[in-house]
Amino acid sequence: MSATTFGTAPSRQTAALLRAVLAWAARRHRNAVVLLVAVSLLAFLPGIFQLPPIDRDEARFAQATKQMLESGDLVDIRFQEESRYKKPVGIYWLQAAVVGSAEAIGVPEARARMWLYRVPSILGALGAVLLTYWTALAFVSRRAAVLAGLMLGSCILLGVEARLAKTDAVLFATVVAAMGAMARAYLIERAGRPDPGHPWALPAIFWTAMAGGFLIKGPLIVMVVGLAVAALAIADRSARFVLRLKPLPGLAWMLLLVLPWFVAIVAKSGAGFFEESLGRDLLSKVGSGQEAHGAPPGYYVLLFWGTFFPASILVPMAFMAVWRSRSVPEVRYLLAWLIPTWLVFEAAMTKLPHYVLPVYPAIAILLAMAIDRDALSRNIWLRRAPMWWFILTAVIAIGLIVINIWIGQRFGPVTWALSAVALIAALFAWWLFEADGVEVSFMRVVIAMIALFTAAFSATFPTIGALFPSLQLARFVAFGRCGEVQAATAGYHEPSLVFLVGTQVQHVSGAGAADFLSRGGHCRYAFVEKGQERAFVQRADAIGLRYGTGVRVEGVNYSSGRAVSIQTFIGVDP
Repeated sequence: MSATTFGTAPSRQTAALLRAVLAWAARRHRNAVVLLVAVSLLAFLPGIFQLPPIDRDEARFAQATKQMLESGDLVDIRFQEESRYKKPVGIYWLQAAVVGSAEAIGVPEARARMWLYRVPSILGALGAVLLTYWTALAFVSRRAAVLAGLMLGSCILLGVEARLAKTDAVLFATVVAAMGAMARAYLIERAGRPDPGHPWALPAIFWTAMAGGFLIKGPLIVMVVGLAVAALAIADRSARFVLRLKPLPGLAWMLLLVLPWFVAIVAKSGAGFFEESLGRDLLSKVGSGQEAHGAPPGYYVLLFWGTFFPASILVPMAFMAVWRSRSVPEVRYLLAWLIPTWLVFEAAMTKLPHYVLPVYPAIAILLAMAIDRDALSRNIWLRRAPMWWFILTAVIAIGLIVINIWIGQRFGPVTWALSAVALIAALFAWWLFEADGVEVSFMRVVIAMIALFTAAFSATFPTIGALFPSLQLARFVAFGRCGEVQAATAGYHEPSLVFLVGTQVQHVSGAGAADFLSRGGHCRYAFVEKGQERAFVQRADAIGLRYGTGVRVEGVNYSSGRAVSIQTFIGVDP
């Protein structure tokens, strides 16, 4: 069956509508922003309100922010009694500002609402999409810049990071802002572009973004920008474009923004912050596979096809066009943004999927540039790459259905329905690729991604209690309606439990859980994982402990990849 035959009237009408939407967005900046915001929110919001805290990083960040609000100390960073100095204070301040504002306007139990802690990440991801569009305008037409923004807004990796209350989505926005400002300075210098703005506008954006990125995640933004500057200086034998960013007053402005907190934390912790953030966190990630996250070089190349999906599927068709244009200033800048940072992360021992996220806008803009110039390869084999839109969409959809049946023990009709929508959109994107063109086909697959995000993060994961043992334990405690809860956990020590039950949760052994309950009080709870139950019972018998037995929570600890069985015990008044 040919694409023409397959293209029924509804599909042709859909293609015409998508072309009209893209033409409308390309007409004015306001239209482009409206489209990108709408698509991004449709992609990022499903699941934000329903998903419990995700172990382990998200729960740690949220709990540290929660403790800031509880203590009123906005300088020190702690998770329970332990210092948490791996990252600077920026993300905690942003989360605290959102939660504190929600409390001020009367949102009930704001500190316990996980979605409030995710607001900075949602805004960071949305800002990164809009900043990618703004950056792309320095390289391509408005129409192609919209496509670059859509590539970021629909990619799987950013869709995940937008839902997690941690640093990476906000850091991403600061990196794109800095690289977008530097791009304009570079193109003014090297490509003879006119400078239509105020001479201090680009430096203000650049150095403020640098300060923001440094307060969010330390020197990582400096590494990305610095490697790009070094690569361009080597390739061009000149770095004069940096002078357009007014480095001396700009650096002074950056230091003015970042130094007050660093001075305050050093005054409070001494050298502890730098020992943990630079020594035990940053340098250990470079030299060893921290927290079992080691991987060989090539790891990010393999992951790229999934993490940057669906836009990653277009890369083979654009590769030769980009390579042939590598000496063009616009392409040279984007390659300097992409290649050095990518190589550094491939060489580092510790590897996590989100580390290379800051270079994805460069790839999106290079793809948009190839599309804008009608330079995608005509090779018949490379033009078959869009079939992977359908194949990978089918793999994800089947995976979600299996999770519903295997772990959720249910049919999951909403997931089936949304998966069907995604499969149909992806099928048409592939089958009508040659007939409709790359722009319309990509917009079809964006629709497929929105359906998949909704199926995964709204209809599947939040509704399967077995995936979130901490939430089940917290609900059991809440059912007791105690004013002040005392809780201890043995064998199950996930940060989400601390966030959901309370900062006072104690981490003990099985025997220690029995000792904890022996102190008396019907509002004392012990959560004992199956491997610690024998020690609990033996100690309880030895001390003559009277206790009540609550629910047994069965589930899956996705952080460790193993099944868990947790028995709850309740203290009894003597």
